Amino acid sequence: MTREDPLTPLPRRVEVAIIGSGFGGLCMAIRLRHTGIEDFVLLEKEHEVGGCWRDNAYPGAACDVPSHLYSFSFERKTDWSRHFAPQVEILDYLRHCAGKYGLRRHLHVNTEVTGAEFDEAAGLWRIHIADGRTLEARVLVSACGQLNRPALPRLPGLERFEGRQFHSARWDHGYPLEGRTVAVIGTGASAIQFVPRIAPRVKQLFLYQRSAPYVLPKPDRAYGWLERALFSRLPASQLGSRWWTYWQHESRVLVFEGPAWVRGILERRFHRHLERSVPDPRLRQVLTPTDPIGCKRVLLSNDYYPALTRPNVEVVTEGIREVTRHGLITVDGKEREVDALIHGTGFQATDFLAPMRITGRGGRELNAAWREGAEAYLGLTVSGFPNLFLLYGPNTNLGHNSIVFMLESQVRYVLACLRVLRERNLRFLDVRPDAQRDFNARLQRSLERSVWAAGCSSWYKTAGGRNTNNWPGFTFRYRRQTRGPRLAHYEAVHVPSPSGRGSG
Repeated sequence: MTREDPLTPLPRRVEVAIIGSGFGGLCMAIRLRHTGIEDFVLLEKEHEVGGCWRDNAYPGAACDVPSHLYSFSFERKTDWSRHFAPQVEILDYLRHCAGKYGLRRHLHVNTEVTGAEFDEAAGLWRIHIADGRTLEARVLVSACGQLNRPALPRLPGLERFEGRQFHSARWDHGYPLEGRTVAVIGTGASAIQFVPRIAPRVKQLFLYQRSAPYVLPKPDRAYGWLERALFSRLPASQLGSRWWTYWQHESRVLVFEGPAWVRGILERRFHRHLERSVPDPRLRQVLTPTDPIGCKRVLLSNDYYPALTRPNVEVVTEGIREVTRHGLITVDGKEREVDALIHGTGFQATDFLAPMRITGRGGRELNAAWREGAEAYLGLTVSGFPNLFLLYGPNTNLGHNSIVFMLESQVRYVLACLRVLRERNLRFLDVRPDAQRDFNARLQRSLERSVWAAGCSSWYKTAGGRNTNNWPGFTFRYRRQTRGPRLAHYEAVHVPSPSGRGSG
């Protein structure tokens, strides 16, 4: 997508407003057009589509879900270069989808939503843009995702550091790392990808590790021209690859909810990988996690451990006491002077729609409703906030399969709700509080039986320890539950009749 004038006129009112243009927002928009609905807008705060694949352009960025599965079922790409696609190919794929399905005329870039409030009498969402513009929508769809707001570490003195510092999701490509001394804070999914790429370029790299992650071999390879030709000329072969990959990954849910011996198999695989990659027993000990496998995100890499054995790389396990003008001091009193700080510290994943201010019925504010942790019915709708749908909402993240599968399930559900609104002449649908409460009580009981409840801290949980991010169980079970709305679980409010009487 090309850059667009930030003052592109917005329509005064639309049927559907979608916030975000990553996988979720594009899928929602494409499916709206497929069903004949053209009265919608895509509101994107940045200058182009792509979501996290636009933002995370750090060296080595790639997906950890195989390419054939990490794509829309209705727009299968046959010419992926690798088994696990690099960031630039995924971003190109999303741009392709936006162009092919005619979304440009619906897209408003440089259009940041700051808030929205629901007008109960009119059955409309009034949406506020950062530059002062407003619009109204009958249905509001948030496709902001869970990984869009970088989290910076709370370190004393961070603001006084005089060198260069940036988050991996806001990579400073204009800053040359060659010959520099660099500190990387964090050892998550981003760090294990960019550390091997920058380690050969820098003079010295200090990797500050709070807790060691489980890193397994990544079964990645390039697709040969013959394979790509086969996928292109015989689409059934690519479809077969997609479904084989889906069921292979679906079985991995047993790592999180199955018996301990299943996790034991994976742990042995991890130890073999670590021993083969790291000859030094002292470094292996430093890189050995203490949490049960699966409690935090399991990572995939073939070059992360070898990068840490380089003579110019030091893994620092002591906690950071403070940041100085020129470096970092750990709790043991040792200061390491550095030219740059790179934060590989993940995202504010449990905040969901923040910092937007979303106000529902009776002036109820969403962040206040979620004070104890975000929750939604099916991860999609929140009681008191009618006609608001969340894609990749609370408890719909996965540790074993493709989020694109979940998003397509959610989009299908939203479309079914739109049909109900239209066919029954409803002003709005509002999920009943008891339906939301019962759903989340069952969900939390399932989570309590999973490895995620083993006591480790992770971005899956709030500060209070509530798991607000992950879906417990099989994705096909989620798809079955989101076939369409159960109207008994909703308050359906009709458009007032001409005589002024409406029904609820």
